Amino acid sequence: MELMGLPPGTPELKVLDLLVSVAETGSLGQAAVRHGISQPAASMRISALERQLRLVLLERGPTGSRLTPAGATVVDWARPVLDAARALVSGVVALHADQQGRLRIAASMTIADHRIPGWLIALGAKAPQVKVGLRVGNSEQVADMVRRREADLGFVEGPRAPLGLRSRAVGGDELVVVVSPDHGWARRRRPLPLRTLAATPLILREQGSGTRDALWELLRKAGEPASPAAELGSTAAIKAAVTAGGAPAALSRLAVSAELGDRRLIHVPLDMPGMLRRTFRAVWLPDTPPTGPAATLLGIATRR
Repeated sequence: MELMGLPPGTPELKVLDLLVSVAETGSLGQAAVRHGISQPAASMRISALERQLRLVLLERGPTGSRLTPAGATVVDWARPVLDAARALVSGVVALHADQQGRLRIAASMTIADHRIPGWLIALGAKAPQVKVGLRVGNSEQVADMVRRREADLGFVEGPRAPLGLRSRAVGGDELVVVVSPDHGWARRRRPLPLRTLAATPLILREQGSGTRDALWELLRKAGEPASPAAELGSTAAIKAAVTAGGAPAALSRLAVSAELGDRRLIHVPLDMPGMLRRTFRAVWLPDTPPTGPAATLLGIATRR
């Protein structure tokens, strides 16, 4: 008996998933955001699918797009196919975890320094056989590691979840403005206006840092922020520069607690308390939800 391959014209799973997202979100634009692509790119992919199937799947109009009856039928057929594909991928991931007993995680610097150690101690108590590999980078780099499947689970910080990834909040922290004891702001009697902070050149983390993104989003509420006084690749380097009498910076309170305690750095309160709070998030690929040790670690991080 001759083995049969896939029928000619079989659609790719990714474009079927995009069509299902249109049905679930009710919008081609929202479906594009979910998949981390632009709306024109999403429209082109759906148009290519329509040509491949020789069916009109979407009715496009000035107020948006909606599924045609044929499109709704294709979505109904596509859902079990996509569920089976996800089950296959998740099963393979779980099989690797069972066989190798290894969990690959990636984390931004603040989370790696101040949250991951405690989480891994708790994971070791629950699953002592699991060997954990940790990679550290800024939030953008961590998201890229997850997208490239170099990490089973990522932990990032910043104002929002990375495009194309699923996420869950796992706590957070607060950024604080810090200066050296000799800086003029160290002797302020009143909270610092946000517009003053925005107009001041600051020492910042590099592009892609969750700390920088959270700060920049806040500063823009008071106007276009001043150009950075310097851009440094680590929190330790920024602390050293500020302590030596450099420009102000905004860093995680977790990262500067020791320096604030012995007054090597001075906290400058803002006139808008609580505005610099940010969220930590666990992130993963939509087609490989956390299972096995990854799910255990995610549960630990969420509860703590």
